[in-house]
Amino acid sequence: MSQMESHQGKSGYGPVVHKVSAQGAPSIVVVCEHASNRVPGFLDNMGLSRDALRTHIAWDPGALSVARGIAGSMCASLVFGGVSRLVYDCNRPPDADDAMPSQSEDITIPANARMTQKEKSNRVTEVYHPFFSVLSNEIAKNRETLELMVTIHSFTPVFRGKTRTVELGLLHGKDARFAEAMLANRPVPQPYTIRLNEPYSAVDGVAHTLDVHAVQNDLLNVMIEIRNDLIETPQQQKTMVDWLTPWIGQTLAGLNERRSA
Repeated sequence: MSQMESHQGKSGYGPVVHKVSAQGAPSIVVVCEHASNRVPGFLDNMGLSRDALRTHIAWDPGALSVARGIAGSMCASLVFGGVSRLVYDCNRPPDADDAMPSQSEDITIPANARMTQKEKSNRVTEVYHPFFSVLSNEIAKNRETLELMVTIHSFTPVFRGKTRTVELGLLHGKDARFAEAMLANRPVPQPYTIRLNEPYSAVDGVAHTLDVHAVQNDLLNVMIEIRNDLIETPQQQKTMVDWLTPWIGQTLAGLNERRSA
């Protein structure tokens, strides 16, 4: 893969989105919106402790390493976020209530609870718009060869006191084709508990990137949610990459065979 390129936000935001282009013409673009827990210095850690910013409320732990591994293994393009989703959640449109959440789970986010409309507009301009533009441009540049978008996320084993039994979720928005094909093409033996549209679904507002960037460009697409206790260490991350990569590739090949038959 080629050298990483970063888009620098203005007014102290620093790098807000990163892109690693594939060598050659990719058939897949991998996206990781919640790759980073970085908070620009002027936002003073969002009014939270450093420990809080290490938790899932600020990012998706382990997701970027898995996204990098899949992109590298499949010669895919990679686009990923450079700031915490508490600053701006790039998988949400600007009018979504949780694009800049004042509360995440049971934790109040002080820097967001007291935002002015001007500050909200500034974050949309400095974070969301660059992310949107970089991903849109990467798709446009490779549109003749791109077939599939894969977004990588992670989720907590326990949410509001309830243990989640699902270990790997296959999510979709308006286009269910690839998620359903992956579910039907589950590898055997199956080491993980895999479910469709769990622990989240489109009704939770999580399909923004898929619907805006993939569906509107007629790309097959899927969001893969991984329970974060399964990708805590580099070895666990490699194991997940080695397991997911052939599954994704075989599913895409199978769909292509059916479409060309």
